[in-house]
Amino acid sequence: MAGKNAALACTICGSRNYTITPTEKGRTTRLEVKKFCRYCGTHTLHKETK
Repeated sequence: MAGKNAALACTICGSRNYTITPTEKGRTTRLEVKKFCRYCGTHTLHKETK
């Protein structure tokens, strides 16, 4: 059972640093999480992309 993966992209530099497997099927909003960006060197907001 292969699920679709989504990437989490940094809002500052735009690099896609993390991948996730969305579990909620009826979700309409995109995930926003504060995570560490190795290119910026700080914790920044990461938003879900396709």
